Amino acid sequence: MGNSLFSLWGVNTNKAMVEYMQKNGVIRSKKVAEVMETIDRALFIPDGIEPYHSRPVSHSHPVLEFYCIIPAPNMHSRCLELLEKHLQPGMCALDACSGTGYLTACFALMVGPQGRAVGVNQFPEMVSSSIQNIQKSAAAPLLMGGSLSMHCSGDRLDWPQHAPYDAIHVVSEDCVIPQAITDQLKPGGRLVWGVLLPGSIVESFWVIDKNLDGSLTHRDDFSRGTLEF
Repeated sequence: MGNSLFSLWGVNTNKAMVEYMQKNGVIRSKKVAEVMETIDRALFIPDGIEPYHSRPVSHSHPVLEFYCIIPAPNMHSRCLELLEKHLQPGMCALDACSGTGYLTACFALMVGPQGRAVGVNQFPEMVSSSIQNIQKSAAAPLLMGGSLSMHCSGDRLDWPQHAPYDAIHVVSEDCVIPQAITDQLKPGGRLVWGVLLPGSIVESFWVIDKNLDGSLTHRDDFSRGTLEF
């Protein structure tokens, strides 16, 4: 389900973006549509960049000396749909490499105030800017109430303080999943691992489920290549 499936040229509101994606079969879940309509993507996109087009956004971070990539809307919707059953009210979710905080905010709305959504990023500057973004969004009360939290994790992708998690999302160039990540997944939980192409565009999602006996099963979601545990 690549960006070629839909074009959002001419769409200039968050509501219109979500409706367009629903109309064209990009979003199939009513809950995901509701959440993406509630969390305005524009609040997480730098000024001067069109927030509602069907493409990833690349921009230079004002402090960090590298380009930041914000995935296209269809990649966010796909991730949310893959994790939907594991983002029910009261559940616990981890968003590693949380970037601007957009997906973490969506997770927080789905698990609600009785659940917990945790975002981690290796750079404190990114954590600070993501908190500022969330504070402008509909997820702000959850951040203030403590059910949504953002943290600097250094070089780590995990956050053991709030484990185990029902849902984990990671974006990485690596196809070797650290055991620390799968150890923090609850039996019955799901990990969605976004694999990056050169140039930091998400190529595919790997879906890893932890069975009740602790064993792991995995499948690829429109992906190529191999995955190692």
